[in-house]
Amino acid sequence: MLGTFTYDNPTRIHFGENSLQALNQELPNFGDTVLLVYGGGSIKKSGLYDKVVEILKANGKTIVEDAGVMSNPTSDKLNEGVARARAGKADFILAVGGGSVIDYAKAVSVSIHCEEDPWEKYFERMEDVDCEIVPVGSVLTMVGTGSEMNGGSVITNHDKKLKIGHVFGSNVFPKFSILDPIYTYTLPKYQMVAGFFDIMSHLLEQYFSGTDDNTSDYVIEGLLRSLIHSARIAVENPKDYEARSNIMWTATWALNTFTHMGKPGDWMVHMLGQAVGAYTDATHGMTLAAVSLPYYKHILKEGLPKFKRYAINVWNVDPAGKSDEEIALEGLAEMEKYMKEIGVVMNLTDLGTTPEMIEGIADATFILDSGYKKLTRDEVVDVLKASL
Repeated sequence: MLGTFTYDNPTRIHFGENSLQALNQELPNFGDTVLLVYGGGSIKKSGLYDKVVEILKANGKTIVEDAGVMSNPTSDKLNEGVARARAGKADFILAVGGGSVIDYAKAVSVSIHCEEDPWEKYFERMEDVDCEIVPVGSVLTMVGTGSEMNGGSVITNHDKKLKIGHVFGSNVFPKFSILDPIYTYTLPKYQMVAGFFDIMSHLLEQYFSGTDDNTSDYVIEGLLRSLIHSARIAVENPKDYEARSNIMWTATWALNTFTHMGKPGDWMVHMLGQAVGAYTDATHGMTLAAVSLPYYKHILKEGLPKFKRYAINVWNVDPAGKSDEEIALEGLAEMEKYMKEIGVVMNLTDLGTTPEMIEGIADATFILDSGYKKLTRDEVVDVLKASL
């Protein structure tokens, strides 16, 4: 039975080829001084930077640049961005890049007018925003996080060896996001497939929770099948527009809060992966891939009916003559074959994790209780060791 919920998503999406031109209709609605947020040099190499700057200038905007956002944005970088925005009196933020860039932009947006330390307020104490928010718009260049249509922001504090996400309310969601699949073509394969698994993990974290007959589960199964099909095509031909556009749209729906309605969610894979990332600075999607199968095998018996359903409805496992556990395990085996096929990292050792790090990573892992089984700290250690 679906629980009671309120669904609110104010982000306006402009999707498809040449959708960048929608900036011209959006920019007049926002401030005169734009904090232009981006990562390394990829948007300059692709020519996207020049196109964005040209449109900003044509709309009479003053540009304050905030470049160099890393794949795991840090609290130090956040403080730097806030200082830039304040010095330039930015009243709008345009994030051009992948999920990390958009995550970071949202963190800056709620921190410019915050009188406290933003890391402590938002990411340690998990407090709500009680100051003016500088609005954000985004131009997406890498799919995976769904940050283009949600309030999530993940920041790493290297000094404390913590990587923490805060899900802000809909008032922090990007006001608009521009999604042109062509801008994802130049992404290196490693980053591309990491994004593909991030999408899968978002869907699975919501799917493997709850025991009711929930509409969201049927939607998630369809999205998973679409993702698996299109990812296989994209790995062979990264410039297949149909595959890349389907994946881009699936990524947005995987974490724009729609499929979470009526679902408790699990999110332990993310807690484990983020703790690993805090220690290794490894690519987010790859940390999720490395811990997923050990974690799901660990909780399989507690969530057996859903794992059986997953095997049959997503991986087309034939249930004839098999026990429920055999069916469920065959589904995870099919998932493992797919992961190897697209080329994600399958263990933490390949991400730079050493056995000596395990205890510290376990300490940095937030243990949640919304899945089929609440782990003890010892079980967290067991899952991490099984992931090496």
